[in-house]
Amino acid sequence: MGKTKSKEKEKLFNSTMSLGDHLEELRARLILTLTGIAAAAILCLIPYFFKYIKSLIYYPLSKVPEPERVSLIVLAPADPFIVYMKIALIAALIISSPWVFYQLWMFVAAGLYPKERRYVHKAVPFSVVLFVTGALFFLFVVAPISLRFFLGFADFVGVDANWTLQKYVSFITTLMLVFGIAFQTPIAIFILNKTGLISIPALRKSRKYVLLGIFILAAVATPPDVISQVTLAIPLYGLFELGIVLCCFTGRKKKKQSTNTD
Repeated sequence: MGKTKSKEKEKLFNSTMSLGDHLEELRARLILTLTGIAAAAILCLIPYFFKYIKSLIYYPLSKVPEPERVSLIVLAPADPFIVYMKIALIAALIISSPWVFYQLWMFVAAGLYPKERRYVHKAVPFSVVLFVTGALFFLFVVAPISLRFFLGFADFVGVDANWTLQKYVSFITTLMLVFGIAFQTPIAIFILNKTGLISIPALRKSRKYVLLGIFILAAVATPPDVISQVTLAIPLYGLFELGIVLCCFTGRKKKKQSTNTD
């Protein structure tokens, strides 16, 4: 009788959540996520902190040849305020990314079996590091290269570079988010493999399709210039391969541990 009850408890513990439980978990995680973002946004709106955030956004522009010849103009009275809010919001998303990714992965983990959840818990810190790395990689490496390309092309066509402030900020902040999200690839592959949704042989066989998909995604997610597309596609494919290596490494380590135990 005692064994039967013990087995029932174990079965209940190892079961997945119902649809109602999932919706309730989603609601709770969304509230926590939005609360964290709102707190970070309030911090970023404080003028003392905002001036440092603004200097980072303008960094790529300072690295182009003769940056003084580029004029950032506004076309409407409300544009500076809109840009101020947009910069603060994007900065809040990046600053609160540890909290946001924690809530996201905890929601994913809630629908998994206990044995699978431990992989998600391990993935959270790496997910944050990869997101921040992707955003900063665009800001400090890709953005200056892209802006130099656009300015050189403007000289070739014979036009002055009078960019609107709103378009410049949208270009920088949007692609920071795109690169940050794109850098999640190895973590996504690791989770999919460890939860049994995709195998390592299947990942290896899909390389050519993944490469094609990455270039299509890069073309859609970036401005219509080759520089931005290639600088996103190449790291993305490298991260895909890193995900496979990570799965192989952890698989061999687990196999070795089980052999030593036997």
